[in-house]
Amino acid sequence: MTVFDPYASIATLHRAYRSGEISPVEIIDAHLAREDRLEDKLSAYVTRYSDEARQRAKDASEKFLGSNDAPPLAGVPIALKDLVDMEGRITTGGSPERHDRISPSTAIIAERLLAAGAIISGKTHTVEMATGGWGTNEHMGTPWNPWDLKTHRTPGGSSSGSGVAVAAGYCPGAIGTDTGGSVRLPASWCGLVGLKVTEGMLPTEGILPLSSTLDTPGPMTRSVDDALIMFEVLRGVDPGRVNSELEVNSGPHAAIRQPIDGLTFAVLPDSDRDGLDPEILEAYEKSVAALADLGARIVAKSVPPSWDGYSTLETLAIMSYEGYRFNKDIIDDENAKMDEWVKRRLVRGRSEFSDDIYQSALDKRIAHQSEFRREFENIDAILTPTTLTPAIPLTEVDENGSPGRFTRAANHLALCSLAVPNGLTRSGLPTSLMITCHGGHELTALRIGKAFESTDLWRNRHPSNLD
Repeated sequence: MTVFDPYASIATLHRAYRSGEISPVEIIDAHLAREDRLEDKLSAYVTRYSDEARQRAKDASEKFLGSNDAPPLAGVPIALKDLVDMEGRITTGGSPERHDRISPSTAIIAERLLAAGAIISGKTHTVEMATGGWGTNEHMGTPWNPWDLKTHRTPGGSSSGSGVAVAAGYCPGAIGTDTGGSVRLPASWCGLVGLKVTEGMLPTEGILPLSSTLDTPGPMTRSVDDALIMFEVLRGVDPGRVNSELEVNSGPHAAIRQPIDGLTFAVLPDSDRDGLDPEILEAYEKSVAALADLGARIVAKSVPPSWDGYSTLETLAIMSYEGYRFNKDIIDDENAKMDEWVKRRLVRGRSEFSDDIYQSALDKRIAHQSEFRREFENIDAILTPTTLTPAIPLTEVDENGSPGRFTRAANHLALCSLAVPNGLTRSGLPTSLMITCHGGHELTALRIGKAFESTDLWRNRHPSNLD
């Protein structure tokens, strides 16, 4: 890897640094130069940490000169969604009213990234208060989806900047958060791998909340292998163990390479396919066929109630009730500068969703989870498209609606879910397959994603005209 590749994976950098093929200083300098050239157009970042990145790259390079015992992410640039606290740094949560909010401490997941050697490249844009799936932000700006440089299209939200940063080749990995699809939606529209973890799998301390019940942080990468590396670091596996298992493809790295023959996958019945863009549906059907060819058993089965049922009252009540209480100081201030659509979504938690309605929603959620476990006991994964359409122009966004028709059920049912690229439309926009598994079965989702990834190297397709 003597020539800089902006799309080099975490796994590739891990090997190249240790072989002496390239140094962290060279990689960081090249990434920063790329950001200098493209950021005025793409606007992925709220804040860039360029000086600190250069210093950490220098420190990492010196460490590699002495030994190969550097932690697994040493020299690897990783971006953080602007909800994740870094002590002494400003974290706004996408709100202009928090433009001077200084983080009192560092989030646990950020501490783990730093302990693993990651170079934090900066804070990325988010939908205000993480409340929206399109990726728009009225006051702080909407990042530009790099797959179309002529038309400003939805980057996906709320982790919009993280999706754009990885897709544009600024960094091989970024952190998003997912309350109703906010890792998977930008992963879908930006052509990435996005892992929504089971609630409680990763710590949320130090992350500005939307919903303490539904929030889950997770990695956004360009390959399944990289998603696993970040997942292992984020869940607190000892960096030395991550290194050793990565070196010989043992442990979870071996587990996700196991064949999928004999697994049973549920797919959408015809009744749940209404509204799907024809090219999204075509890519989905080809993906299902590819997994069947690998030996998976396919059955048509709808989630009870239908997929869209979970994106209505219960999830809305929980998200609005909890989101209002965390952000009430801004929502209740009539003079505060606030995205009108975000306010409309969250203000409902002030009076429309009472304590009784909120508690009823929590109770129904538990009942729905029990029902799901009974009905899907013998199903290993559910396959759906991640989004109904490819990324759409911002001028066509209807903020009254949500693109999270298929994503929200995983949050409501406490499942894990993986979005993986599964093709390009004829106009060159990414499509995405979503693999949803039982709670705690992240390795199963990654295993299926790895098997699917092997059928076509979608991860090697990147936005054109950036270079």
